[in-house]
Amino acid sequence: MPELRAPSGWSAAAESRVSLEQLLSVVGSGALELDTAPGGLAAAVTGVAVLDVRDPGVRPRELLLAVGVDAHSAQAVDVLRRAGEAGAVGVVFGPEQLGGAAGALRTAAGETGTAVLFRTPWCSWAQLVGVLRAGLASAGVPPLPAAPHLAPGDLNGLADAVAALVGGAVTVEDTDSRVLAYSSTEEDVDDIRRLTILGRRVPAWRVASMRDAGFFAALWATDDVLHRRAHGDDPERLVCAVRAGGEILGSLWVCAVTGRPLAPDAAEVLRAAARTAAAHLLHHRTRGADARLVEDAARALLEGRGSPDALAERAALTARAPCAVLAVAAASGAADGDPSRWHALLGLHCAALGHRAVVVPAGGRLLVLVGSLDPAPERADGEVKRLGESLVARASAATGTQLRVGLGEVVPGLMGAAESRRSAELALKGLTYAGGPRTVGRTADVADTVGVLQVVEALRDVTLARGTSVERLVAHDAENGGRLVETLRAYLDHFGDVPSASRALAVHPNSLRYRLRRITEVCGLDLGSADARLLAQLELRLREHGTGTK
Repeated sequence: MPELRAPSGWSAAAESRVSLEQLLSVVGSGALELDTAPGGLAAAVTGVAVLDVRDPGVRPRELLLAVGVDAHSAQAVDVLRRAGEAGAVGVVFGPEQLGGAAGALRTAAGETGTAVLFRTPWCSWAQLVGVLRAGLASAGVPPLPAAPHLAPGDLNGLADAVAALVGGAVTVEDTDSRVLAYSSTEEDVDDIRRLTILGRRVPAWRVASMRDAGFFAALWATDDVLHRRAHGDDPERLVCAVRAGGEILGSLWVCAVTGRPLAPDAAEVLRAAARTAAAHLLHHRTRGADARLVEDAARALLEGRGSPDALAERAALTARAPCAVLAVAAASGAADGDPSRWHALLGLHCAALGHRAVVVPAGGRLLVLVGSLDPAPERADGEVKRLGESLVARASAATGTQLRVGLGEVVPGLMGAAESRRSAELALKGLTYAGGPRTVGRTADVADTVGVLQVVEALRDVTLARGTSVERLVAHDAENGGRLVETLRAYLDHFGDVPSASRALAVHPNSLRYRLRRITEVCGLDLGSADARLLAQLELRLREHGTGTK
C-alpha cells in the first residue's frame, strides 16, 4: 500500500455558542424528545452532566441527565428545581411514559424556566452521553460555502458539495467502511470506487489490506487529512476522519477523477468538510429512530389503541383521508419467508408507486398501512388491489420468495385502520389456508375458506363426545402404523370422488376402495351419511389446527 502522510496542521475554529434548538436539530428525535421548554430554545448549552445523587452539584448552562429518577416522582420535581436554581438548561429523564411528564413536574419547569426532555427507549444513557457531546461539538460549526442550506442528515448533498470544492469524487462512510452517501458524477472513476459504490461498502479484501497496513489505526487517531499519491491505475486519494466530542462518526474520502488533479487546497477543504459533516452524520445516525417512532405509532393504531393524529404527524399522512391495510406473508413457512428480508422493499415499492405507506412487522408477516387513497370508494379499492398485485409481482421477483397479500377494506380515515387490519389478516389467512394459485385477495374473494376457519375457531374450545369415528380411526393408525386417516381426509376433500382422491394419494382406485371399506370396518364411520361426513370433516380440521379430541 502506498505511504500515508498527514498534511501540515490546521488550527481549529473557536468554539461556537450552541443553543438548545441547535443541539436538538443535530441530535434529532432519535435520541431525545422535548416535553416542555418554558424558557425557550435559545438558551446556550455548554455541556452535559450525569446526575450523581451523592454529589448533586449542577453547573450553569448544562444539560443534566437524571439517570434512575422517575419523572413521576417527587424526586424528579426536586431535581428539576435544583437544576433550575443552578441555571441548568434542562433535565433529561428516562424513556417517556404514557402521558409525558407529570403535572407537578411541568409546573416546576414553568416556575424555574428549565426544559424537560426524555431519552428515547432505543438510545441508552451511555449512547446518549456520546451523542450529546458530539452534538455540542458539531452543532455550531458553520456550513461549507458550497452547501449553506443542506438539510440535517443530507449526506448525498454534502458529498456533492465537497466534490464541487475539491474537484474529485467523494464518498461518506461509517466506521465499518459502509458507504452512506457518494457524490454524483458522470466522469470516469477507478475500479475500487466503482466496486465500493455498487456494493455499498469497501470490498472486504481492500478493508483487510488497509487494516493490516495500519491504515485505520492511523485514521482514527488523528484529526489530520491522510493523503495517498497516485500509484499506477490507482488515483490520488484523500481521507479524513469525522469526529466530534471524542466520538468517531465516520470518514470522508476524496478520489481524483481520471485525467484531472484535485484542487490545490483539497486537503484544507476536506478538513473543514469533516467538521461540517459531523452534524450531518450524527443526525443520520439517530434519525433511524424516527422510523421506529413512526412504526410504534402505526402499530398502536393498528392494535386499536393509538392516535390517528400522532401517526399522521409523524408519517406525513392525512388522518381523515381513506386508507387501507395490506397483510403480507410468504406463501410457505420456509426459512426464506423471513419478513425482514422484504420489509424495506415493500416500503420503497409503495413509495415508487406514489403511495404514502408505513410497514409494520407483525410476527411472521408485515402489515402495510397505505394512506391518502382516492376519495372515491371504487377507485380506492382499485388502488389497493393494484398495489397488492404489484407487490406480489415485484417483491416476489426481487426476493425469490412467493408472497401472498391479504387486502383490507378501505376505511374513511386512520381511525378505522384496526378494522382494515382485521379484514386484511382474515383475507391473508384464507389465502394461505386455501393454497392454490391465488396470491392476492380480499376476504370476500376467499369467503368460504374464511368461513371454515371461523367455524373451526368457534369450535376450538368445544369438547367432542369421546369415541367418535375419527378418534377411533386415529387410535387405530397410531397402533398399527396405518394411513386410514390420510385416506379419509383425501376422500372427503375430493367430495367422495374416488379417481381424484386416489390420484392425490398416488394409489390405484381399487386400493382406495379397499381402504374405504377398512375405514368403515375399523371405526364404524358411515360414509353414506351426510351428518357423519360433516362431523368427520370438522374433526379432521380441528386436529389440523391442534384442537379437538386427541
